[in-house]
Parts: sequence; structure tokens; C-alpha cells
Amino acid sequence: MNAWLAQHRDALRWAWQRMYSTPINTLLPLFAIGIMLALPASALMLIDNVMPWVRNANQSQATTPQLSLFMKLDAERTQSDAIATRLRELPELKSIRFVSREDTLKRMQADPGLRDIITSLPKNPYPDAFIVTADNDAPDNMERLRDTLRRWPGVAHVQLDSAWVRRLDALLQLGRTGSIMLATLLGTGLITITFTTLRLQILARRHEIEVCHLLGATDAFIRRPFNYLGLLQGLAGGCVAWLIVFSLTLLLRDPVTRLAALYDVTLVLQPLSYAKTALLLGLAALLGRLGAALSIGRYLRNPRTD
Repeated sequence: MNAWLAQHRDALRWAWQRMYSTPINTLLPLFAIGIMLALPASALMLIDNVMPWVRNANQSQATTPQLSLFMKLDAERTQSDAIATRLRELPELKSIRFVSREDTLKRMQADPGLRDIITSLPKNPYPDAFIVTADNDAPDNMERLRDTLRRWPGVAHVQLDSAWVRRLDALLQLGRTGSIMLATLLGTGLITITFTTLRLQILARRHEIEVCHLLGATDAFIRRPFNYLGLLQGLAGGCVAWLIVFSLTLLLRDPVTRLAALYDVTLVLQPLSYAKTALLLGLAALLGRLGAALSIGRYLRNPRTD
């Protein structure tokens, strides 16, 4: 076998044996690393599950941007006709659909669950309404149009149907950015944990390292097993984080599905994708390796100060 490959094999074997021979000292840092990585990974999992539905809803509404204009209950039909005339004069509107209070009442009475309740009411509780579709679906334009229609006489309320979807999309984008920032901070904590853990390992083997130096061992030879130890610790911590996120997904799947069903939304939580899982494990291993490199590098530069 190639000597270089044999050295890496021996270094990897030593790192594995060190972790296996001290289970308590190994498990505690792994759980700390796993919990730190699980926090941003869980947030990313939730955002990734909700974001596609929000984007689909946003796109479906963006193709037909609508404003729902409701007249006052005491408004007469002549006022509704006047509003219809003013709407047709607006050049930025693509289509206008009038929904009379009589049509709304008939549609509601067709529902068996509402028929008895509506029949018992002294008068029609529904107002005349207009469903307005705009040419320009830019948020600023839609909000400006909504504010304009709201001030017209006889108008009780104007609802921007896609506004809540846009707000939720912006909130999820903010959550994604926050998750990245949190992952950066906790990644720094992972490096610190690995640095401290490896420093204890280095101090415990100080005399062996000095003997290796006297025998002519290079710094690369001394660094190699500690670098592998940091990499394995980071990778194992990433596996713990993935298990936490996967368990959280299973625990929240049924409650989230039932909650979404109350809003006529189909939403089933899915675990992290293969790509996101590979990214999580790769970053964990890389950060562990970086912490180990900083720790052994510091010792080799200043062995007498440690």
C-alpha cells in the first residue's frame, strides 16, 4: 500500500479509537454539537416545507390579482351602479365582476348548513360586491388601488386577497435569513467546542508529540490524527443533529397537518432532503476539521505556552 495512504489510514484509525475508548468524553461534545446544529436545521426544515406552498399560492394569485370591494349594507342599487360606472372608467383594471347581494344570498341558502340560519334572519345580511382584477399586480400598485377604492362613497371595505400571502412570503424570507445567521453563530460555537476538546487531547499527548518531534516527525504527520479526530467529531455531531431534526419532523407532522386542514391547506412536513442532509453533514465535518486545525496549529506554533 502507498505510504501516504497508509499514514492516513493509521491516523483515521487512531482518531476512531480515541473516540471509542472514551465514550463519555466523546458523547458530551457530540450532543452539544448536535443540539447547536439542530436549531438552524429545524428552522430550515420548517421553512422549506412552508415556502413551496406559499410560492404556489402567491403565483396563483399573482396571475389574477384581485380586489374584493364590498358595498355598505344600506347602500342602494343606484349607488352600486355608480360604483360600477367609476370602476369601468379606471384604465388599470382588467376585469370587473359584480356580485349582487341577492345572488350571494341564494348561494348561501343552497348550503344545508347555513339555510336555516339565513332563513331566520330578518333581512339579507350580504352586501353588493365587486371582484376587481388589475393589470399590474405589483404590491405598491395594488395597495394604492385598494386605498383609492376604499375612499369612494358607499364602499364599506376593500380586501386585497393576496396581501396576506405576500406578507407570509416576506416573513419566511426573513426567517431563512435569520436561520443562516443563527447557523453562522452556532457554527462558530461548534469550532470552539472542537478546539477545546482537541486541546485537551493534545495536552494529554504532549510528551508523545515531543518524542515524535525528536524522532524527526513533520508537523503534517502530527496534525493528521488530530485533524481526523476533529472531522469525525463534527460529522458525528451532524448525524446527531439530523436525528434530532428527523424526530422533530415526525413529532410535528400530524399536528401541523391537522392545523393546515383547518385552513383548507394540504401540508405534510417532510424531513430534510438528501441535498440538505449532505450539506448539514458536510458543514459539520468541515467545521470540526477547522476547529481541530486551529487547535493543533496553535500548539505547534507555541508548544511551551499551552
